[in-house]
Amino acid sequence: MKHVTIIAVPKALGSTVTIPLEMLSAANDIAKARRQLNKLVSIELASGSSSKDIVLSGGLSIQCNSNLWDITASDLIFVPGVWGNPRSSVKKLTTMRDWLKTQYLNGSTICSTVTGSYFLAEAGLLDGKAATTHWRFFDEFQQQYPKVKLQRKRFITSANKLFCTGSVNAVRDVMLYFVEQLYGESIADEISRQFTHELKRSFESLLLHKDQKRTHHDEEIIKVQEWLYDHFQEPIQIGKLAGEFQLSVRSLNRRFKLATNTTPLQYLQELRIDHAKELLKQSNLVISEIADLVGYQDVSYFTGLFKNINSVTPNEYRSLVRNKLFLAESKQQPI
Repeated sequence: MKHVTIIAVPKALGSTVTIPLEMLSAANDIAKARRQLNKLVSIELASGSSSKDIVLSGGLSIQCNSNLWDITASDLIFVPGVWGNPRSSVKKLTTMRDWLKTQYLNGSTICSTVTGSYFLAEAGLLDGKAATTHWRFFDEFQQQYPKVKLQRKRFITSANKLFCTGSVNAVRDVMLYFVEQLYGESIADEISRQFTHELKRSFESLLLHKDQKRTHHDEEIIKVQEWLYDHFQEPIQIGKLAGEFQLSVRSLNRRFKLATNTTPLQYLQELRIDHAKELLKQSNLVISEIADLVGYQDVSYFTGLFKNINSVTPNEYRSLVRNKLFLAESKQQPI
């Protein structure tokens, strides 16, 4: 059974503790309801200070199951953000800093939420790696930890099993990624429906989930990716796209390929097809309507492209995923 540690410290933002706790607990409940006991995860709420009684930001008190030093090994660890300047918390909680370093060296994956990245940086774990933190502390963080590759325009970063999130909303996004890794796509989709306002994943979540090679540091290409995500339903010409960002077509293609290992056109096609797959799974729209909604007026072209990417036609894909959803949901009912 996988072990997950959720750390609580004095003055921690309650949401940075409770969001991972609630989403993982809900995923465990779904796994139990579906009788998928092999997917259950051990979740431990642990204190990063000497006391197990922790007062969070806003005066909320919680009782932890254990102290960090009681835990010898954990597969996944969540480090909370704190209200106000995190430097005082980092200086006081040196034992927590050392414990995080030991766990990482022993193979743990660690995810910091907002200013929780200070604890990872103080332990030297983020040296030479991409990271982010709350926008209010960008300048201070960069001055304090110059060896860290601070990503000011990213809400989620990932580097060698170290994840950082720059906002509370991004915590939900990265949690969907972890839920899928721990429990599988079906349970992750159910958690997404319960905890987010959209059926589809956000841009940052999709970027993280699709391919770790897409997590790169070319800020201009990140802007292009964000623009494509917001406008993929519209008619798009690569020449006009390049002009939108004051790049030549050649420069856009070269930099995009270098950063993402794909071309802007291929990336746009993947965005459209990914959205089409969600519509096929979640709606009863006919294929021509779905093609139009994702930016293709030619249904034959859309069908051919879909089959080329997924090895099945849109109708075949719908039949497959609907059958899987039915089987997964039917397992929730007692025999």
